[in-house]
Amino acid sequence: MVSENAVWFAELTMKEVKEAAEANKVIILPVGSVEEHGFHLPLCTDSVQPEYVAAEAAKKTDSLIAPPLKYGICTATRIFPGTISISFQSLYRITREIIEEFIRNGFKRFLILSGHADEEQMAALRLAAHRVMWKHREEAEKRKLRIMVCSDYDFAYELRGKYFDEKDGHGGTIETSRVMAIKPNLIKGKGRKNFQKLPKFEVIVDSRELLPEGIRGDPTVASAEKGKFINDYIIGELVKLIEELKK
Repeated sequence: MVSENAVWFAELTMKEVKEAAEANKVIILPVGSVEEHGFHLPLCTDSVQPEYVAAEAAKKTDSLIAPPLKYGICTATRIFPGTISISFQSLYRITREIIEEFIRNGFKRFLILSGHADEEQMAALRLAAHRVMWKHREEAEKRKLRIMVCSDYDFAYELRGKYFDEKDGHGGTIETSRVMAIKPNLIKGKGRKNFQKLPKFEVIVDSRELLPEGIRGDPTVASAEKGKFINDYIIGELVKLIEELKK
Protein backbone atom coordinates (compact mmCIF):
# COMPACT_ATOMS: atom_id res chain seq x y z
CA MET A 1 0.00 0.00 0.00
CA VAL A 2 1.24 3.50 -0.92
CA SER A 3 2.29 5.53 2.13
CA GLU A 4 0.33 8.72 2.86
CA ASN A 5 3.57 10.70 2.78
CA ALA A 6 4.68 9.28 -0.59
CA VAL A 7 3.90 12.02 -3.09
CA TRP A 8 6.82 11.72 -5.55
CA PHE A 9 6.01 9.21 -8.27
CA ALA A 10 9.64 8.34 -8.97
CA GLU A 11 10.14 7.24 -5.36
CA LEU A 12 7.46 4.54 -5.59
CA THR A 13 8.02 0.86 -6.30
CA MET A 14 6.46 -0.96 -9.22
CA LYS A 15 3.85 -2.48 -6.88
CA GLU A 16 2.98 0.91 -5.41
CA VAL A 17 2.51 2.42 -8.87
CA LYS A 18 0.05 -0.32 -9.79
CA GLU A 19 -1.89 0.32 -6.57
CA ALA A 20 -1.91 4.08 -7.18
CA ALA A 21 -3.29 3.64 -10.70
CA GLU A 22 -6.01 1.31 -9.41
CA ALA A 23 -6.88 3.95 -6.79
CA ASN A 24 -7.24 6.49 -9.63
CA LYS A 25 -4.79 8.92 -8.05
CA VAL A 26 -4.28 12.33 -9.64
CA ILE A 27 -0.90 12.93 -11.28
CA ILE A 28 0.53 16.45 -10.97
CA LEU A 29 3.17 17.34 -13.57
CA PRO A 30 5.16 20.45 -12.53
CA VAL A 31 6.75 22.34 -15.43
CA GLY A 32 9.31 25.07 -14.92
CA SER A 33 12.05 26.82 -16.84
CA VAL A 34 15.69 27.77 -16.63
CA GLU A 35 15.33 31.54 -16.81
CA GLU A 36 16.86 34.73 -15.49
CA HIS A 37 14.98 36.43 -12.67
CA GLY A 38 17.13 39.46 -12.09
CA PHE A 39 20.26 39.74 -9.96
CA HIS A 40 18.55 38.48 -6.81
CA LEU A 41 16.66 35.31 -7.81
CA PRO A 42 18.02 31.97 -9.13
CA LEU A 43 17.51 30.53 -12.61
CA CYS A 44 15.41 27.72 -11.08
CA THR A 45 12.79 30.16 -9.72
CA ASP A 46 10.05 28.89 -12.06
CA SER A 47 10.71 25.29 -10.99
CA VAL A 48 11.07 25.86 -7.25
CA GLN A 49 7.63 27.44 -6.96
CA PRO A 50 5.37 24.90 -8.72
CA GLU A 51 7.22 21.94 -7.22
CA TYR A 52 6.68 23.31 -3.71
CA VAL A 53 2.97 24.07 -4.07
CA ALA A 54 2.44 20.79 -5.93
CA ALA A 55 4.01 18.85 -3.06
CA GLU A 56 1.87 20.60 -0.47
CA ALA A 57 -1.32 20.13 -2.49
CA ALA A 58 -0.45 16.47 -3.14
CA LYS A 59 -0.08 15.83 0.61
CA LYS A 60 -3.53 17.30 1.23
CA THR A 61 -5.24 15.35 -1.58
CA ASP A 62 -3.36 12.04 -1.66
CA SER A 63 -2.04 12.77 -5.15
CA LEU A 64 1.25 12.01 -6.87
CA ILE A 65 3.84 14.29 -8.44
CA ALA A 66 5.42 13.23 -11.71
CA PRO A 67 9.16 13.91 -12.17
CA PRO A 68 9.18 17.64 -13.02
CA LEU A 69 10.09 19.16 -16.36
CA LYS A 70 12.64 21.88 -15.59
CA TYR A 71 13.09 23.36 -19.07
CA GLY A 72 10.61 25.65 -20.76
CA ILE A 73 9.99 28.24 -23.48
CA CYS A 74 11.42 31.68 -22.74
CA THR A 75 10.87 34.49 -25.23
CA ALA A 76 11.30 37.98 -23.74
CA THR A 77 14.08 36.88 -21.36
CA ARG A 78 16.12 34.85 -23.82
CA ILE A 79 18.48 37.78 -24.37
CA PHE A 80 19.65 37.65 -20.73
CA PRO A 81 22.51 35.46 -19.40
CA GLY A 82 21.41 32.14 -17.94
CA THR A 83 18.14 31.66 -19.79
CA ILE A 84 18.04 28.25 -21.49
CA SER A 85 14.99 27.99 -23.75
CA ILE A 86 13.63 25.01 -25.66
CA SER A 87 11.34 25.05 -28.67
CA PHE A 88 7.55 24.97 -28.68
CA GLN A 89 7.64 21.61 -30.46
CA SER A 90 10.04 20.13 -27.90
CA LEU A 91 7.87 21.09 -24.93
CA TYR A 92 4.70 20.02 -26.70
CA ARG A 93 6.08 16.62 -27.66
CA ILE A 94 7.70 15.72 -24.33
CA THR A 95 4.58 16.75 -22.41
CA ARG A 96 2.32 14.74 -24.69
CA GLU A 97 4.55 11.67 -24.52
CA ILE A 98 4.81 11.83 -20.71
CA ILE A 99 1.02 12.00 -20.30
CA GLU A 100 0.56 9.15 -22.78
CA GLU A 101 2.96 7.00 -20.77
CA PHE A 102 1.09 7.69 -17.55
CA ILE A 103 -2.14 6.71 -19.30
CA ARG A 104 -0.48 3.49 -20.47
CA ASN A 105 0.30 2.83 -16.80
CA GLY A 106 -3.36 3.22 -15.90
CA PHE A 107 -3.61 6.85 -14.70
CA LYS A 108 -6.57 8.96 -15.87
CA ARG A 109 -6.44 12.24 -13.92
CA PHE A 110 -3.82 14.91 -14.58
CA LEU A 111 -2.95 18.43 -13.46
CA ILE A 112 -0.22 20.05 -15.54
CA LEU A 113 1.13 22.91 -13.41
CA SER A 114 3.50 25.42 -14.95
CA GLY A 115 5.58 27.79 -12.84
CA HIS A 116 6.44 29.70 -16.02
CA ALA A 117 3.42 31.55 -17.40
CA ASP A 118 4.88 32.51 -20.80
CA GLU A 119 2.05 32.50 -23.38
CA GLU A 120 3.95 30.19 -25.72
CA GLN A 121 4.71 27.77 -22.90
CA MET A 122 1.08 27.60 -21.79
CA ALA A 123 -0.06 27.13 -25.39
CA ALA A 124 2.34 24.19 -25.86
CA LEU A 125 1.10 22.51 -22.67
CA ARG A 126 -2.57 23.03 -23.56
CA LEU A 127 -2.06 21.75 -27.09
CA ALA A 128 -0.35 18.62 -25.74
CA ALA A 129 -3.26 18.04 -23.35
CA HIS A 130 -5.82 18.60 -26.10
CA ARG A 131 -4.12 16.15 -28.47
CA VAL A 132 -4.02 13.51 -25.74
CA MET A 133 -7.70 14.04 -24.99
CA TRP A 134 -8.55 13.84 -28.69
CA LYS A 135 -6.65 10.59 -29.11
CA HIS A 136 -8.54 9.12 -26.15
CA ARG A 137 -11.77 10.98 -26.89
CA GLU A 138 -14.07 8.06 -26.08
CA GLU A 139 -12.77 8.01 -22.49
CA ALA A 140 -12.57 11.81 -22.42
CA GLU A 141 -16.19 12.22 -23.49
CA LYS A 142 -17.25 9.95 -20.63
CA ARG A 143 -14.98 12.01 -18.33
CA LYS A 144 -13.01 8.90 -17.48
CA LEU A 145 -9.94 10.79 -18.66
CA ARG A 146 -9.48 14.35 -17.41
CA ILE A 147 -6.62 16.84 -17.78
CA MET A 148 -6.29 20.35 -16.35
CA VAL A 149 -3.58 22.82 -17.39
CA CYS A 150 -2.75 25.95 -15.39
CA SER A 151 0.03 28.08 -13.97
CA ASP A 152 0.41 28.79 -10.28
CA TYR A 153 0.48 32.42 -11.43
CA ASP A 154 -3.11 32.12 -12.58
CA PHE A 155 -3.80 32.22 -8.84
CA ALA A 156 -0.89 34.33 -7.57
CA TYR A 157 -1.86 37.23 -9.83
CA GLU A 158 -5.41 37.17 -8.49
CA LEU A 159 -3.85 38.89 -5.48
CA ARG A 160 -2.61 41.85 -7.51
CA GLY A 161 -4.62 44.96 -6.90
CA LYS A 162 -5.80 43.55 -3.55
CA TYR A 163 -2.56 42.97 -1.68
CA PHE A 164 0.13 43.75 -4.26
CA ASP A 165 0.76 46.30 -6.99
CA GLU A 166 -1.33 45.67 -10.11
CA LYS A 167 1.80 46.03 -12.24
CA ASP A 168 3.86 43.51 -10.27
CA GLY A 169 5.38 40.85 -12.50
CA HIS A 170 8.49 38.86 -13.35
CA GLY A 171 10.89 38.79 -10.41
CA GLY A 172 8.85 41.37 -8.49
CA THR A 173 7.26 41.40 -5.05
CA ILE A 174 5.13 38.29 -5.47
CA GLU A 175 7.75 36.08 -7.05
CA THR A 176 10.56 37.17 -4.75
CA SER A 177 8.36 36.70 -1.67
CA ARG A 178 7.40 33.21 -2.77
CA VAL A 179 11.01 32.09 -3.19
CA MET A 180 11.92 33.71 0.15
CA ALA A 181 9.29 31.52 1.79
CA ILE A 182 10.37 28.34 -0.02
CA LYS A 183 14.16 28.54 -0.38
CA PRO A 184 15.52 31.68 1.30
CA ASN A 185 19.07 30.41 0.86
CA LEU A 186 18.76 31.03 -2.89
CA ILE A 187 18.04 34.76 -2.55
CA LYS A 188 20.99 36.99 -3.49
CA GLY A 189 20.19 40.48 -2.22
CA LYS A 190 17.02 42.54 -2.65
CA GLY A 191 17.11 43.53 -6.31
CA ARG A 192 15.81 46.89 -7.55
CA LYS A 193 12.31 47.91 -8.53
CA ASN A 194 11.35 48.50 -12.13
CA PHE A 195 7.88 49.50 -13.33
CA GLN A 196 8.61 50.58 -16.89
CA LYS A 197 5.55 50.32 -19.11
CA LEU A 198 5.69 47.43 -21.55
CA PRO A 199 4.27 47.86 -25.08
CA LYS A 200 0.83 46.29 -25.39
CA PHE A 201 1.00 45.10 -28.98
CA GLU A 202 4.52 45.64 -30.29
CA VAL A 203 6.84 42.64 -30.61
CA ILE A 204 10.16 43.33 -28.86
CA VAL A 205 13.34 41.42 -29.70
CA ASP A 206 15.64 42.96 -27.09
CA SER A 207 13.79 43.62 -23.83
CA ARG A 208 16.82 44.91 -21.92
CA GLU A 209 15.87 48.55 -22.51
CA LEU A 210 12.51 48.01 -20.79
CA LEU A 211 13.71 45.40 -18.29
CA PRO A 212 17.32 46.47 -17.59
CA GLU A 213 17.71 43.97 -14.75
CA GLY A 214 15.32 41.41 -16.19
CA ILE A 215 12.47 42.06 -13.77
CA ARG A 216 9.18 43.95 -13.47
CA GLY A 217 7.92 44.93 -10.03
CA ASP A 218 9.42 45.80 -6.67
CA PRO A 219 11.40 42.99 -5.02
CA THR A 220 12.65 45.36 -2.31
CA VAL A 221 9.37 45.08 -0.39
CA ALA A 222 9.20 41.28 -0.62
CA SER A 223 9.18 39.12 2.51
CA ALA A 224 8.92 35.48 3.53
CA GLU A 225 5.66 36.27 5.34
CA LYS A 226 4.12 37.62 2.15
CA GLY A 227 5.44 34.58 0.30
CA LYS A 228 3.81 32.16 2.73
CA PHE A 229 0.50 33.99 2.35
CA ILE A 230 0.71 33.76 -1.45
CA ASN A 231 1.83 30.11 -1.47
CA ASP A 232 -0.91 29.09 0.96
CA TYR A 233 -3.50 30.77 -1.24
CA ILE A 234 -2.22 28.95 -4.33
CA ILE A 235 -2.14 25.61 -2.50
CA GLY A 236 -5.76 26.09 -1.46
CA GLU A 237 -6.79 26.76 -5.06
CA LEU A 238 -4.86 23.73 -6.33
CA VAL A 239 -6.55 21.52 -3.75
CA LYS A 240 -9.91 22.64 -5.15
CA LEU A 241 -8.83 21.74 -8.68
CA ILE A 242 -7.56 18.32 -7.63
CA GLU A 243 -10.73 17.52 -5.72
CA GLU A 244 -12.69 18.46 -8.85
CA LEU A 245 -10.49 16.14 -10.93
CA LYS A 246 -11.27 13.27 -8.59
CA LYS A 247 -14.99 13.42 -9.34
